[in-house]
Amino acid sequence: MRQPANLCAAYNSIVQNIGRKVKVKTNLGRNKVDITEGIIRATYPCVFLIELKPTEITETTKTMSFSYTDVLTKDIELVFC
Repeated sequence: MRQPANLCAAYNSIVQNIGRKVKVKTNLGRNKVDITEGIIRATYPCVFLIELKPTEITETTKTMSFSYTDVLTKDIELVFC
């Protein structure tokens, strides 16, 4: 996903892709990065939810929430599949 210029652009690009697969690259700090794959399930005024695929370690699905400011500050990067 191209880096949005403002919060409304980030919100609109995520709302348009509800239900689509996405790769999430999360910056954990100190050169640590977590890359997961999931589906955008819901959007709310301040946050959006991504349902992650089950892995070998966890056999259940996980749901993570992120704020739109996380996208703007590059704490997470989204790549739509």
